[in-house]
Amino acid sequence: MTKGVRILSVVAAGALGAALVIVLWRGFLDLARVEAAPGSKVAPRGESSYAPVDSNIAFGTVMTKLSREKPDVMKRQLALLRTRYDLADRAAKGVTMSRGKPVQGGVRVKLHGGTSWQALAGMAPADIRQRNLWPKGFSPLPHPKHEEGGMVFPAFHIKEVKRQENRDLERFDVEFDIPDHFLPEFPPPIFLTTRPDLGDTSQGKLVTGQNFFELYDGILNPKQLEGLRLLVSQFPQQQFNLTDDRRSARPSNGVACFDCHANGHTNASTHLVGDIRPQAFRRRIDTPSLRGVNQQRLFGSQRALRTVEDFTEFEQRAAYFDGDHVIAQKKGVNFLERGSEVHAMAEFQEILDFPPAPKLDVFMRLDRAKATAAELRGEQLFYGKARCAECHPPPIFTDNFMHDLKTERFYEPTLVNGRMTTAGGPVKTFPLRGIKDSPPYLHDDRLLTLDDTVEFFNLVLGTKLTDEEKRDLVAYLYCL
Repeated sequence: MTKGVRILSVVAAGALGAALVIVLWRGFLDLARVEAAPGSKVAPRGESSYAPVDSNIAFGTVMTKLSREKPDVMKRQLALLRTRYDLADRAAKGVTMSRGKPVQGGVRVKLHGGTSWQALAGMAPADIRQRNLWPKGFSPLPHPKHEEGGMVFPAFHIKEVKRQENRDLERFDVEFDIPDHFLPEFPPPIFLTTRPDLGDTSQGKLVTGQNFFELYDGILNPKQLEGLRLLVSQFPQQQFNLTDDRRSARPSNGVACFDCHANGHTNASTHLVGDIRPQAFRRRIDTPSLRGVNQQRLFGSQRALRTVEDFTEFEQRAAYFDGDHVIAQKKGVNFLERGSEVHAMAEFQEILDFPPAPKLDVFMRLDRAKATAAELRGEQLFYGKARCAECHPPPIFTDNFMHDLKTERFYEPTLVNGRMTTAGGPVKTFPLRGIKDSPPYLHDDRLLTLDDTVEFFNLVLGTKLTDEEKRDLVAYLYCL
């Protein structure tokens, strides 16, 4: 979803022997045409805020070119991941998600410069920045194709949607980048605040337009059932639509809300925020879980939306099209009716519950008769030395505010795979209830495990936890 890059290509004109200059690719947001600013490598201002609406390039020409480039795009991104992380499939002992998928354990972010985690945590931010010791895996993670962005779905979701609905969510220009073993279990269970006695109401299935009525008729009221129908219905989106500047091989009716928020949770599908320009400064965004939204009060990438209804309407009017209402008109924006459709969708979302947490009591504190010594020590750290509870108080372990971690203290701005690693600004405090079901972590997937997350905040907050304290804190987080 980028505005951007005119690529001129000279093509032989067959029997005529002439050369034709064809514009093969016009992106949507400006990146390559901006000139580098001293010290930042990318100008802070793009040529235009708007995507080009007129398309005069044959779809087949664009598809052929971008399909040919796709292996190199993914090779570049996977090289970055391997440089930053240990990507081995290594599960934490005895820890699983709600339906049994193993949780990945251990710190996966790689150090460099011959330092250790303890030594790094003892250094001042200015020293880390000057010596270039900030772990690369703690830096913002680019979209797998940051120059364009757009929705990208894990292969397992693409496969199941194709099986159920004969609908193709595969892009011919890019694919999802993070290995499956670091992603949420699929399909995730659906717990309802209205029927906790039923446990997982999805019955282990991905809920789609093909089965939602069979699964939920007699469990939901009519308005909730209508909301679920709309949440699994497809509507036009930037890459998936009927126009010739799409990124799917065939014309598409679009995507459903539950293509990212699978079963009202998440499958870790990625996107770019639509509210930042130019392209290099846009942020990769992970799909947050919808569990517990009835208790949350901030929504959207900049958390400017105050209700689930606002968020539901905003997604299809703006986020689906990079915040560009002009290109949205061309591709077929869906204007939901607030009084019926939006409210019906919100009513279903607002009964999505967190998974059971059997070791927590009614006050969301550990039951001492059920918790291990390590978990109890971790809880003390959470409310004390580690300072987690200052932003993540119970009952759902969020303060519903935004906080600026000021990570730019630790590194120099630089361009990485099309993404400028500059000041991040304030980010939302995400709920920690059921957190082991929702990897990867932070708003842009940069932290693959909870061990990585503890190391990140130990460094950023300067809490100076010992190795044992870090392990205890992770053990506690698994209980939430």
